[in-house]
Amino acid sequence: MRLLPDGVAPEARLLLIGRALRAFTDGYVAILLPVYLLALGLGNWEVGLISTATLLGSALMTLAVGQWGHRFPQRHLLLAATVLMTVTGLLLAGLGGVGDFWPLLIVAFVGTMNPSAGDVSVFLPLEHARLAETAQGEARTFLFARYTFVGALCAAVGALATAIPQWLTDAGMTQLDAIRLMFVAYGLTGVAIFFLYRTLPNHQVHEQAAPPAPQSPLGPSRKIVVHLAALFSVDAFAGGLVVNTLLALWLFERFDLSLTAAGNFFFWAGLLSAGSQLAAPWVARRIGLINTMVFTHVPSSICLIFAAFAESLPLALTLLFIRSALSQMDVPTRSAFVMAVVTPAERAAAASFTAVPRSLAAAASPAIGGALFAAGWLAVPLVACGVLKIAYDLAIWRAFRRIRPGNN
Repeated sequence: MRLLPDGVAPEARLLLIGRALRAFTDGYVAILLPVYLLALGLGNWEVGLISTATLLGSALMTLAVGQWGHRFPQRHLLLAATVLMTVTGLLLAGLGGVGDFWPLLIVAFVGTMNPSAGDVSVFLPLEHARLAETAQGEARTFLFARYTFVGALCAAVGALATAIPQWLTDAGMTQLDAIRLMFVAYGLTGVAIFFLYRTLPNHQVHEQAAPPAPQSPLGPSRKIVVHLAALFSVDAFAGGLVVNTLLALWLFERFDLSLTAAGNFFFWAGLLSAGSQLAAPWVARRIGLINTMVFTHVPSSICLIFAAFAESLPLALTLLFIRSALSQMDVPTRSAFVMAVVTPAERAAAASFTAVPRSLAAAASPAIGGALFAAGWLAVPLVACGVLKIAYDLAIWRAFRRIRPGNN
């Protein structure tokens, strides 16, 4: 399989490679983070609060990109994001003493750390807007599917990297130093992506055909973007209750799963997710973007609810694997739908303004999930996540099932 679908500009390859590198580091950071924080003496509630801070900080930075980003070259903003990623990794590695909760919380808030299965960082609207410029119509849906597939696949491989600290510990290094080394690798990945994105052209692919820079970030598509953002926020709040960091914590607490076993689970779950995202545009071609989003999402939420009450680890993992095979098929189709129903000049703002409410809504829920875990209510976050996601699916299908995206 070629990296780029037919009809896509070559510069999209750089964005896919950058996404792959970021996803690999996100894959192990999301799992190592609760282990790191618990080893420092923090509790479940603090783990949830730090996860909340990462999402809230990402939301505010994404909001800034949506409000003012259209005034600056996207390439410059992408380079600035890579610098922030580097600083985040190095600061996480440098902190970590007992009592360092507040410095860690600040780094989580201003940095690019990602505690979830998907991409919630400031990179997301910037890369989406740039990708949308490299393809049109159906090719764009396939491109976003490749983008999410590459991210899910590399995040799955990154989950296997959680075994590296154990290998280093067996070789004589302390567990905390081994995890800090993984955060250093996260920061160095930011340096690699910086040099990768420096090779992006300064101009937009369709610059000659594009209209002048808008005075306002959103124009004729404002109403539909607001409606989508409101619905996406419900989905994001639900997902925040079971971000990967908290799902790993749930497995540790409920079944006493080892770090290596958790890494293996997230690897296979990530592979299933990656495969489903690659299949998403083929399904969408037959039943439409909205139907693909909804008809795959509802069964995955039902599996999550059943997993909350599973009495054995094999049954719980089986249900979670089924969920992984279905739950992310809406990601590329959702992105393609947003890019297709707005004008080209509004794409960066639309990507940002639909991502910001998602991040803000998702930012509140990890702290709630962590508090529920701390109170011993281990099943509640999973059930609440499933119920809210089903409600979101029904609402978005009812509102947008008759809209046919264009080929702009």
